[in-house]
Amino acid sequence: MATFLYKLGRSAFRRRRLVALLWVALLALAGVGAATAPTATSSSFSIPGTEAQRAFDLLEERFPGAGADGATARVVFKAPEGQKVTDAAHKAVVEETVAALKSGSDQIVSVADPYTARAVSQDGSTAYVSVAYKVNAMELTDGTREALKQAGHEAQGKGLTVEVGGDALQTMPETGAGEIVGVVIAGFVLVVTFGSLVAAGLPLLTAIIGVGIGVSSITALANVLDLGSTTSTLAMMIGLAVGIDYALFIVSRYRAELAEGRSKEEAAGRATGTAGSAVVFAGLTVVIALVGLAVVNIPMLTKMGFAAAGTVVIAVLIALTLIPALLGFAGDKVVGRKQRKGAETKGGEEEKPNGGTRWARFVIRRPVLVLLVGVLGLGAIAIPAASLEMGLPDDGVKPVSTTERRAYDMLSDGFGPGFNGPLLVVVDGDKAVADRTVTTIKKLEGWAAVTPATPNKAGDAAMITVVPKDRPSSVATEDLVHDIRNATGDDVLVTGATAMNIDFSQKMNDALVPYLALVVGLAFLLLTLVFRSVLVPLKAALGFLLSVVAALGAVVAVFQWGWLGGLFGVEQTGPIMSMMPIFMVGVVFGLAMDYEVFLVTRMREAYVHGERPGEAIVTGFRHSARVVTAAAVIMIAVFSGFIGMTDQMIKMIGFGLAVAVLFDAFVVRMAIVPAVLALLGHKAWWLPKWLDRALPNVDVEGEALARHTGETSAEGKPDLVKA
Repeated sequence: MATFLYKLGRSAFRRRRLVALLWVALLALAGVGAATAPTATSSSFSIPGTEAQRAFDLLEERFPGAGADGATARVVFKAPEGQKVTDAAHKAVVEETVAALKSGSDQIVSVADPYTARAVSQDGSTAYVSVAYKVNAMELTDGTREALKQAGHEAQGKGLTVEVGGDALQTMPETGAGEIVGVVIAGFVLVVTFGSLVAAGLPLLTAIIGVGIGVSSITALANVLDLGSTTSTLAMMIGLAVGIDYALFIVSRYRAELAEGRSKEEAAGRATGTAGSAVVFAGLTVVIALVGLAVVNIPMLTKMGFAAAGTVVIAVLIALTLIPALLGFAGDKVVGRKQRKGAETKGGEEEKPNGGTRWARFVIRRPVLVLLVGVLGLGAIAIPAASLEMGLPDDGVKPVSTTERRAYDMLSDGFGPGFNGPLLVVVDGDKAVADRTVTTIKKLEGWAAVTPATPNKAGDAAMITVVPKDRPSSVATEDLVHDIRNATGDDVLVTGATAMNIDFSQKMNDALVPYLALVVGLAFLLLTLVFRSVLVPLKAALGFLLSVVAALGAVVAVFQWGWLGGLFGVEQTGPIMSMMPIFMVGVVFGLAMDYEVFLVTRMREAYVHGERPGEAIVTGFRHSARVVTAAAVIMIAVFSGFIGMTDQMIKMIGFGLAVAVLFDAFVVRMAIVPAVLALLGHKAWWLPKWLDRALPNVDVEGEALARHTGETSAEGKPDLVKA
């Protein structure tokens, strides 16, 4: 592989104008596709194989046109202190609003008058209007949303406090300045690392091009593939991080090759052949982790994983082709002034111990101490993960500045917290079965209200609304859902947003172990192929599990317990997003293996070239620690930028990935890994002979490349590829 990539890098360097033109054309083509594609009209959410989904399907069949999975909204009215919404003046305002809502859009299925639908609180202070739509939230037109907001706004100025909640107001997550700040920090880190504005600009430029192609392609295909609103955000988040990192490693290796006295074209080829090999395998681990999300069998998550994986593939291809081409354009400017002076004096800068060298020697002298501190430290941070409660975020976790959150609070105060998450019970039977179901439910505990059954026109199905006593994300509400399902027969199904969230969480839990086995197993085989070792991949996998559980513990502490919540903009604590554990396993595993590959590949390279295990560890750190540190800081900066977004799910993902990279890069890879390798010595690189014969030689260390390029080395004779 190294020889093939070496030739590819030299070819891209020589034909730099053609390569650059092709990538610019791809970016333009994707941009035109995104600009001319119809607006995405769907963002459906389905969970195949769950009771909640079967209930929705039954509703579609037996109650056609009812918009069973359509968007909903609640316009909540609250009278001033000492007054009631049933007062004549206030009642007139509410009824005007109902009329305005009915005539505001042709996407509306029904608007329930609170005075006839018994949607007035017992003390008369609060009332709500329920609005049901034919289509889901992402298919609502801007005019429909504006009509909903306008109806509430007009009522607001007539003596009542009016707020609007529900998923009808759901829109694409707002991007803030955080992402820009993350890119700026990345640029600063690159300048400090390289000492050259040109060298720092190349990874940023190519990462932006890659993300531009990826996100534009997703936008262009969103309508056709039914992609959700968070798909492009995830692709941007991961694509930007890995795009910068992969380019960083190629550019860094190129500068090192130039320092050895090689020509620019030769240096570009060798950088692509050696660091490029690590980029390919690092990218493969990320792609495996993201594509593996399909094992969960939730279409939305599968599409997110494939879209993000596509962006990673683009980042790898850009690193292997566009980076060598741009290096050809950059000339000497890619090398900092300090390095140029060092080259003139043929200085021994390589021999001078740097921070990585000193740290590696410290770890080798005290491996047991470093190992214990690292493991115990991450273990302590992981403790909150034992208290993990999962669910999906609702309006109750939104900032109090939003109308959705204020509507949620008003409903909780006026009617009880359960009114924010009513359960929809679907009966597949006649009126007798439906009435018997109502009686059965009323014998259970945990409900605040149970409505009479509403039959369909054919009389062979009915709907019953059950309002829990507790909030939608509570354990008591989850118990009520299970109690209803256990107490009724197979012809009674429980659904609604709350039941869907419960089923979603359960499905994620059930898929976690198979997913973990699939992803870690495939990556283990891949790393065994790369490192020609059994213990190194095993250590890599165990270290990853430690870092991801610690990161999950940090997420629980901040978003569920509220520790330092104000610092990260968490105004309301609650359960952790259901997909967070499995999502972190997928994404963080791929990213963590990046550092494993880049750092340990250098150690492996030194070891196979004759250095002792301890010396190989020091060599690997001398050449890779600075770059890996820079890459980790960049990833942390990029992910942290998404913490500033208003969407709770994106905020949580950004925080979780940022702390996971922090733990994995600086504790696991930079401390625990060298400590374990120091303790293992030669055994770290042990591989059974039968397995060694069975595995193909991918030549990540560049041995074949050294033979291939020996005649073009700086000394004019075959040599081993150095850093």
